Amino acid sequence: MPFGLTNAPSTFMRLMNHVLRAFISRFVIVYFDGILIYNKNLDDHKVHLKSVLDVLRKEKLFANMKKCTFCTNKLVFLGFVVSAQGIKFDEEKVRAIQEWPSPTSVSNVRSFHGLASFYRRFVKDFSSIAAPLTEVIKKNVGFR
Repeated sequence: MPFGLTNAPSTFMRLMNHVLRAFISRFVIVYFDGILIYNKNLDDHKVHLKSVLDVLRKEKLFANMKKCTFCTNKLVFLGFVVSAQGIKFDEEKVRAIQEWPSPTSVSNVRSFHGLASFYRRFVKDFSSIAAPLTEVIKKNVGFR
């Protein structure tokens, strides 16, 4: 991504969506520089992987091999563990939430609330559980 380009992340995202538009939602998910190619079996995966790499090569876009993982049954993508069993939370992120130090200011509460909210879909009645935190981060509510 060129430095100094205004709105570089959104420009790059638009490029990736344009270049891989034929594959998106069929067997590809793109989020900025992350390209996830998913399939039910290895044979389809190899064909789709080749198709994506061919398009990237044709468009003169290059992958950083150190950041690539190929033909795996489980990976962490955007803070979630994706596998044949479905989408689950990342244990490391949950550990970070559990080990978060007690907040000493509204700003600390806001940071923790944001991190914990990332996994709200995995916690039944999250909004009820987090209600005291939500109340503290409102304006004109004192921190205790």
